[in-house]
Amino acid sequence: MSVTLPPSVVGAVSPITDMENLDIRLRADASSRRVALVAIASSVAWLLIGSVFGLVASLKLHLPDWLVSSAPLTFGRVRTAHLNAMAYGWASLAMIGVSAWMIPRLVHTELRLPKVAEVGVWLWNIGVGIGVTCILLGATDGLEWLEMPRYLADPWLVVGGGLIGFCILATLAVREVEHLYVSVWYIMAAYLWFPVIFVVGNWPSFQGVESAAVNWFYAHNALGLWLTPISLAAAYYFIPKILGRPIYSYQLSLLGFWTLGFFYSLNGMHHLIGGPLPTWMITTSIVASALMIIPVLAVAVNQHMTMVGRFAALRYSPTLRFIVFGAVAYTLVSLQGTFMAFREINRLTHFTHVTVAHAHLGLYGFVTMIMFGSIYYVLPRLLGREWVSERLISWHFWLVGIGLLVYLVPLTVGGILQGVAMSDPTSTWEQVVAAMKPGFVGRSIGGAMLTAGHLVFAWHVWLMFRGARARQGLPPFHAVVPIVTPQSRAGGVA
Repeated sequence: MSVTLPPSVVGAVSPITDMENLDIRLRADASSRRVALVAIASSVAWLLIGSVFGLVASLKLHLPDWLVSSAPLTFGRVRTAHLNAMAYGWASLAMIGVSAWMIPRLVHTELRLPKVAEVGVWLWNIGVGIGVTCILLGATDGLEWLEMPRYLADPWLVVGGGLIGFCILATLAVREVEHLYVSVWYIMAAYLWFPVIFVVGNWPSFQGVESAAVNWFYAHNALGLWLTPISLAAAYYFIPKILGRPIYSYQLSLLGFWTLGFFYSLNGMHHLIGGPLPTWMITTSIVASALMIIPVLAVAVNQHMTMVGRFAALRYSPTLRFIVFGAVAYTLVSLQGTFMAFREINRLTHFTHVTVAHAHLGLYGFVTMIMFGSIYYVLPRLLGREWVSERLISWHFWLVGIGLLVYLVPLTVGGILQGVAMSDPTSTWEQVVAAMKPGFVGRSIGGAMLTAGHLVFAWHVWLMFRGARARQGLPPFHAVVPIVTPQSRAGGVA
């Protein structure tokens, strides 16, 4: 089956003739197959569960009398269950599956102890299941992003994540290449950073103000030092891979990596502006947030310049379409976060739904969209068949893309109106809530579109696992053949 691409897409693309590299990729894929498939399949299940919880929570904001007789479905519980199902169930497991597939390819080494890693994935699932169930039953630690009971759910996550991380790092330790592509740096760092922040965040001896500070050290870094690095690793891998050209600047990629690790770890305290913390601590966090412009612009420029002259490829690759969306969202949410950290702006946006919209632009617009794109690339290579329907992929993209905009815009505008009303001493709480209601309705409409997109995606994944095949005559989705370069042979884009 062949496909004719326009010159703007083909560019300097040449067919792969290096059979040795092909054999490396096949052996790498075989070693990580079961781990990646189990992680991806379970992540999609958590995506559906988390979507339902999120939609219920959203509807309850403007339909407060709905489901009030059921304690597990009260807003405080179902919203929290939504966050944990999406962050630890969907996003984390999707990243584990994608990174377990990427690492063997990038370092030309089969995944070490894949059965151990698979056990780790199942233990992680058990931990998330116990944690979400406990939250719905009213048992929670009551800390943002750390609501799952530390003595019931966390041990499963610690052991499961430890097994997965050990296998990833063990593979890196015996790698067969000297040069490490930037994606490897991000993945390796994420698996080293996350255990540290997770242990610190769950340490039981912190109380009062210390607990709040440690909580936001963890909550902010869970996104910045766990979810962000692996998502950026995927973007750095798949964009050059699909376009068949090297990343624009290796130096920019390293600048983005090191400045992310240094600055991001310091900026969580801006969530506590106005709280009883030392002024120097808050100011340091604000400065670090401002300096985050450096890694953000480094990544944005690097990925944009890699795309220059190849934007027509967005029509042919669903992976590229989702990942470019996610890359743009990363730039926007990061710049937004920098400005929201400034005291003058924070006074208006703090305790409003602007913060909620900001969080969803990060965890969904950035992380989730990149994971969607990654899965669209990985699954055909693990299952040995192409996606069943191009139409289903299009429906998925437009439902979640438009749904996210419908979600974010009214919620952001409503949040700004909320902040203005709360800043006015003559406003009553009823007036504040009334100002937000259109934003709540828009949030629910957008959330319903996102949930519909997730159902389409999950159905398509189910068809893939069942063995359904694409109709004859359809062009392959990933028709742009990557170039085999000296850099790729040295551990670059494999």
